[in-house]
Amino acid sequence: MSSSAAGNSSRSASTSTIVADTATGYHLLKIDGYSRTKGTPIGTAIASSQFVVGGHRWRIYYYPNGDHTDNADYMSFYLLLDEKKNTKTKSVKVRTLFQICFADQVKALPTLTSKTVRTFGDGSSWCWGYSKFIKREDFEKSKDLRDDSFTIRCDIAIVREFLVETTEVLPPKSFVSVPPSDMNLQLGELLETEKGADVVFEVAGERFAAHRCVLAARSPVLGAELYGLMKEGNAAVVVRVEDMEARVFKLLLRFVYTDSLPEMKKTDEAVMCQHLLVAADRYNLERLKLICEEKLCNHISTGTVSNMLLLADQHRCAGLQKACCNFLGSSANLSPVSRGCLSVMKVLVSGCWCLH
Repeated sequence: MSSSAAGNSSRSASTSTIVADTATGYHLLKIDGYSRTKGTPIGTAIASSQFVVGGHRWRIYYYPNGDHTDNADYMSFYLLLDEKKNTKTKSVKVRTLFQICFADQVKALPTLTSKTVRTFGDGSSWCWGYSKFIKREDFEKSKDLRDDSFTIRCDIAIVREFLVETTEVLPPKSFVSVPPSDMNLQLGELLETEKGADVVFEVAGERFAAHRCVLAARSPVLGAELYGLMKEGNAAVVVRVEDMEARVFKLLLRFVYTDSLPEMKKTDEAVMCQHLLVAADRYNLERLKLICEEKLCNHISTGTVSNMLLLADQHRCAGLQKACCNFLGSSANLSPVSRGCLSVMKVLVSGCWCLH
């Protein structure tokens, strides 16, 4: 008697689904006073305030007269991933679907399925958009311009990852998107608005309002000075700061509130960082001092090395001193240095291998 193996076989069935996990959101940008923006030069953008979608910071760039001379008859709009300054330690790549249109044209939540996925960040562009969004002549005749104002809507869908879901085991899915901390932005705004300020610094004829509790938390030197001055009452006082430029103190305050420095022109960075290093040492702001020290290591030359060594010696900057010694270890760098400066440097760096 014969038997069929196929007759005893069993079938199994399963399904799987590939899901593009996304975070979505939109931002409305209102341009109130369109006619006044028309005086903006070609290629110059007006930026929106910063907003967060999918845990990332964004801005919209509005070019009233186009982003380039070829587009001078058009309005241009771009979406910018505003995180380039914060990517020194990690690479950022954000895969995004987006569209920019007039707000009145959006009747329902757009799906963005017809849009091309753009990668924002390292290895790509930080900014994508529409160079020829609309011709100004056509726009000014349209119903989108009302009472010299109009509103732009930017819809964003961030493709965070692809998940494979099966009927047996469903992968964990996050329903909460936690944005990065923006405390530095909030404290920076507190400094700019001067809301609740209770101390005023007078520096080289300029005045800067601040908050003693913030200053005391960041600098023990400032804390001792300010609370010592205010023991007898809570009224705001004026603190005069000697031997410091106003622009240096302004940057110092900005760092105290935001823990960061703005980007500086290469031509100004060396001089400004020297002044800031001295100020940081004065107020015991060790991180600011190290940031300045690191930047100054990139500005060592035959014309600056003697001043750098003096600065390093006076303010106990071991890293800067080693960088100077390393620079002088090359005969090509040592030969152009004047004999007078060299004698000073030998005293300062006695014991450095490079001058033995």
